[in-house]
Amino acid sequence: MEKVIETTDAPAAIGPYSQAMQFNGMIITSGQLPIHPETGDMPEDTKAQARQCLENVKAILEAAGSSMSKVRKTLVFVKDMNDFTDINEVYKQYFSLPFPARSCVEVARLPKDAKVEIEVIATV
Repeated sequence: MEKVIETTDAPAAIGPYSQAMQFNGMIITSGQLPIHPETGDMPEDTKAQARQCLENVKAILEAAGSSMSKVRKTLVFVKDMNDFTDINEVYKQYFSLPFPARSCVEVARLPKDAKVEIEVIATV
């Protein structure tokens, strides 16, 4: 059975998509921008942006009855690959061994001119 996951603890979708979908024991999130769900603000600093993205992912997973420890795959979009080390520093605070599989892709531009966007696939 398919289920739409939505929570006010993460920013609302800025387009025609869901925060996440749950089906067959899996949760797939949409890319999470570093937008604070209560204020709508986005930090300037890359580390703070990565942290907010992951806090948004965490809120969505918890709303679905899951957690960061159940993440199996992440996809990180970055505006500048030179920020890779800073993002990894924050990333390690949210994940532990065995780390989820991950892709990291440099892109020309992200919505709202964010520096980072993160999406995940997790189990329930």
